[in-house]
Amino acid sequence: MTASSPLRSRTSSASSRRRDERGVAFPSPVVMLSIIAVAMAGFAFVATSDEEPTERRITTASAPATETPTPEVVPTTPAPTKKPKPKPEVQRGEVYVEVYNNSGIKGLAAGTAAKATQVGWQVVGEDNWQGVIPASTVYYPARLEAAAKLLALDLGIQRTAPAVVPMRMDRLTVILTVDAA
Repeated sequence: MTASSPLRSRTSSASSRRRDERGVAFPSPVVMLSIIAVAMAGFAFVATSDEEPTERRITTASAPATETPTPEVVPTTPAPTKKPKPKPEVQRGEVYVEVYNNSGIKGLAAGTAAKATQVGWQVVGEDNWQGVIPASTVYYPARLEAAAKLLALDLGIQRTAPAVVPMRMDRLTVILTVDAA
């Protein structure tokens, strides 16, 4: 019993202590770093926010009018002016077009593809489209934007938009909805 009595005295003294609920818990380093990061971001936002630009009148200072002899101007032939490059005309037969039906109206894609072919577009496919499209749209990759506008005019479609995945980026994609019927 002598070996167990020192152990008992330790446990009895620990249980006799009254626990105090008024302790302070220090936050973990992750929480402290997060708080510091949020504070720094707020400071950076305030420090870098721009004020509304104000309009300013810029005046040029002119030198006092003094008479100075002007050199005699010898007439010369005007330098030839460069003509602006005309925008390249869209060659309908050189642009691939795919037509998709998103309306549920049977044969709408085939009829529209036939119309595009009659006008001169190179239609390479037609099928059904699964998804939500708000209105009939001609989708285009960046280099075919002018062609997309021309195709939309040819087909009577009011909306064009940049192509998105899963559309192919080497052709125009026409998706028809009930407004194309």
